[in-house]
Amino acid sequence: MFKTKLFSSMLLLLFCLSTSLANAQGLSSAQIDSLANKTLESFPLAGFAVSVVHNGEVIHAKGYGVRSIESKKAVDENTLFAIASNSKSFTAAALAILVDEGKLSWKDKVVKHIPEFTMYNSYVRDNFTVEDLLCHRSGLGLGAGDLMIFPDGSDFTIDDILNSFQHQIPVSDFRTKYDYDNLLYIVAGEIIHRLSGMSWAEFVEEKIMKPLQMNASAGSFKRIKNRDNLAVPHSSEYGDLEIVDAYTNPLMDAAGGIYASVNDLNQWLLMHLNGGKYGEDKQLFSKQNQNNMWRAHTMLNFSAKGSGKYQNHYKAYGLGWVIEDYKGYTIISHTGGLPGMLSKTVLIPELNVGIAVLTNTLPGGYAYYMMPQAIIDSYIEATPTDWNAFAAERLKGTQNKVDSVVNAVWNTVDLAKDVVIKKEDYIGFYRDNWFGKMEVYEKDGELWMRSLRSPKLTGKMYYYKANSFAVKWAYRDMNCDAFAMFALDEEGKAQSLKMKGISPNIDFSFDFQDLDLKRVEE
Repeated sequence: MFKTKLFSSMLLLLFCLSTSLANAQGLSSAQIDSLANKTLESFPLAGFAVSVVHNGEVIHAKGYGVRSIESKKAVDENTLFAIASNSKSFTAAALAILVDEGKLSWKDKVVKHIPEFTMYNSYVRDNFTVEDLLCHRSGLGLGAGDLMIFPDGSDFTIDDILNSFQHQIPVSDFRTKYDYDNLLYIVAGEIIHRLSGMSWAEFVEEKIMKPLQMNASAGSFKRIKNRDNLAVPHSSEYGDLEIVDAYTNPLMDAAGGIYASVNDLNQWLLMHLNGGKYGEDKQLFSKQNQNNMWRAHTMLNFSAKGSGKYQNHYKAYGLGWVIEDYKGYTIISHTGGLPGMLSKTVLIPELNVGIAVLTNTLPGGYAYYMMPQAIIDSYIEATPTDWNAFAAERLKGTQNKVDSVVNAVWNTVDLAKDVVIKKEDYIGFYRDNWFGKMEVYEKDGELWMRSLRSPKLTGKMYYYKANSFAVKWAYRDMNCDAFAMFALDEEGKAQSLKMKGISPNIDFSFDFQDLDLKRVEE
């Protein structure tokens, strides 16, 4: 009797285990197809591509929708997209290769390799390490200095970037707080350039993409060899789906320049899941360095008991990767965003799973985020969520909030349209130490503002209230209209200028709030 019960219990256990393992195999290719097509039908979305690798094999790699709403050409698994900040993990890997070659140490001071590197004080400058460049703990604020690279078309150089940090104001003590940064990845790319003699893009193509046979990919928009299968960026921020200009500034390459397809990214994901190995047992970088890239360097949050849908205990940033736990599994991931392009890459090392979703629409129903979440859920056996419904609700809530704030601003502008102001009190040049000059000038009887170094930031000024104006930029690819708030002297003449974004949903890279513009002579 006891043996019979024991045998029955063992059978039940084996059945439960086999059922669990079966469930943990993730969505089938057909199920991903179904989810992708539903997503495409539910949102203003031009196209996207999805890939999944598991246990060393490609489970799914397919495109959906179109590369361009004009050409109507279909997205496929080889369509190239801007992967934006997913490029940061390539920068970390490039540095890991140099560490393995003995040309660099993670603990090297940046000034050892770039003597002219600056920071907001001498202690931080002298102690800033290569690791510090990659894990967003500089003490500077979110997106500090990004106006030098957003929108593209500016004339800022790497020398300007290196010089800028001494003029930026910290928001926290060094190495105490996470604030996402792009410019320091550009500095990391410059270290790679100085040590290798190659540009960052050349190094990544030669040392990473070529060995992994990512043959169609490129380190920069301008280095794409064949543009026959290239996704065009789109935006639905203003309602209807429309084409926007591709971001092409090579200064940003190390922070977000790569173009790749899901087919090529599969090789990148498989290599990571194999501990840095590829091909016939070749090693791209050492396991030791992979562990360092996947180690929590900067904490974002921590909960001893776990919280939320996934019972998350922690979220942290490593070197080029976000690290967090979902239901006890470690999730290694990153997202990326540029005008009209959003993407995400995911690794679940314990389950040997990799996911990539690349889209050519912003916001596009957040497909870049929701598609990976559904696939992750299927592998970790999380409670299923209707992610399309979640995205629709989130988009509606965000849009309602944005509309409420933005409409109120322009309604106030409309009510003040008959207010007479002395234009000559505002006309002139204003200079910020890291961003350079902006000019307020008269055009066709109206006040306008322009940046002398970032020409896309040119726009008409509308009187708002007090000494403030709302600036509507000619650049419309992203919603970045801004307030301009003047300080006047005792005679009523403007002496300085502060700015901030109007929309609560403005991209953090439009860091107008960091400008400190003082009136100067031409």
